Formats: sequence, C-alpha cells, structure tokens
Amino acid sequence: MALIWLMGNIGAILTCVVFYQPVFRKSPCAMYFLASSFAQFFTYNFALFIRMLQYGYNVNVVNDLLWFCTLRYYLFYIGTANSRYNIIMASIDRYFASSRNALRRQWSSLKVAYRIIISMAIFWCIIYIQVFIFYRIDDRVCRYQNGAYATYFSIYILIDTGVLPILLMLVFGLLTVRNIHETKRRVAPTIERNNDRSCENHQMSRKDAQLYKMLANQVIIFIIFNFPNPCFLLYQSLTMYIVKSKLHATIDLFVSNMTYALIYLGFSLTFTNFALSSEIFRRELRRLVRTNILRR
Repeated sequence: MALIWLMGNIGAILTCVVFYQPVFRKSPCAMYFLASSFAQFFTYNFALFIRMLQYGYNVNVVNDLLWFCTLRYYLFYIGTANSRYNIIMASIDRYFASSRNALRRQWSSLKVAYRIIISMAIFWCIIYIQVFIFYRIDDRVCRYQNGAYATYFSIYILIDTGVLPILLMLVFGLLTVRNIHETKRRVAPTIERNNDRSCENHQMSRKDAQLYKMLANQVIIFIIFNFPNPCFLLYQSLTMYIVKSKLHATIDLFVSNMTYALIYLGFSLTFTNFALSSEIFRRELRRLVRTNILRR
C-alpha cells in the first residue's frame, strides 16, 4: 500500500501540473482529467494514508473514534465519486465535441466544464452526508449499520460505483466512436491555403485524438479495478446474517481489503496511462522537468 500511496501521489501531482499547462488548459476534457486527478490526490492523502496506518502500522484510530470513522469514509466516498464521475463527464464531453450538430458541440466548453466540476463536488458532499448518520463501530470495525440500510447501501454502491459508471462510459464511448466514423465518412479532406493554419488544425486534431485514446484507456482501467468492490459489498450485505467461521470471516476481510486496494491501484495507474497514451502529455512533462527541475 505504501508503494501505491507513493506512486499515486507523485502521479496525481504530475498529472495536475501537466494538464494545467496552456496546451491543455483550453480543453474541457483535460479539465475533467485535472479535476479527477485532484480528487485522487485528496483520496490518497486521507483515505489511503489512514488505511495504510491502520493495516500496516497498527494505528487503529478509525475503529476507536466514531467521528473519525464517519469522517474518513465520508471523504473517501466524496473523493472516489468525484474522480470517477469526472472521467464519465470527460466521456460525455468527447461525445459532444465529436458531434456534427453545432448545438451539441456548444456543450463541450470550458464554461460548462467548470460549472459541472463544481456542481458535482457539491452534489457528492450532500449525497454522502448519510455516512454520518448510518455508519457505526461494531466490534471495533467501522462500517455501515446492519439491517435494511446495509442492503440499500450495498445496492446503491453497486449501481453508483459499478453499473451506472460502466454503462455511461460504454454508451457515450460508442456514441463518440460513431460520431468520429460519420465525420470521417462524410467530410472530405480540404486543402488549406495557409500552411500555418493547416499545421495548427492538424495539431489540434492530433491533440483531440490523443485525448480520446487517454480517455478510452482510463475507462478500461476503471472497469477492471473498480467493479470488484461494489460486487463484494453486495455479497457482504446478502450474507450478513449467516454465521461464519473464523476462517470465513478472515477471508472476507482479506477480500474486502483487496477490493479497496484495487481501487487505489487503479487510481495510481492514471498517470502511467496518460504518459503512455499521449505524446503531447509526455512532451509537456519533459519540458516541465527540463525547465523547472533541471533548470535548462
């Protein structure tokens, strides 16, 4: 976990810095990536850091103090939700940006992106207030209370973190691919008189193509590393009244920890994905290292 925490922090900081550069700053999709990476950085340094102290160094404040237990999970859910749904909004933005309909393309703008990012942050802060009401410490374990709420919350998490994000990403991803194919088929290539303008347009299309690739890979990473956790939570709620042996309970705890570790691991791969998927991202990263660290 310490390695994931270190990789995640370094990657999130570098990703935020690169996407804040002028070459990306005017792209709504890049702003969603920036907001997602910032939410990941927030998650690493509160939720993951505390989990690392709890299981790695036996500093168990989460299971001793109720206010800390609820605050920790509240911030964890807010951080992961903002990271997740900013990637979804990037998928939706690429659909609008690739549309041949001028009215739809207007929805792909910085103004809209900033409003959505702020609105989502407020929305998730309100939605997860329920954690302060329904989370308890039972047998020195911080978790949601048993009963009807446990079933409701498990199903809600399954939909909110598993089914709905995957469905939205796949739908808007396929719609974007369709838009791109239609554009290539119907729009004939034109020769620009001004070579500089032609080069600039080519550069813009190249950047957009790389943003599409970064997004597609990020969606795949999300599906692989995020889906196991809501599935396990659903299993946990369905078997809560079954008497389990000590071995069974130990296995459940291990699987639970592994599903959370997968979420953090998926987040930590964000920077690697962007660096491998985009030549422009790598170029900006090299320029930043050269000018700000090596001072060349």
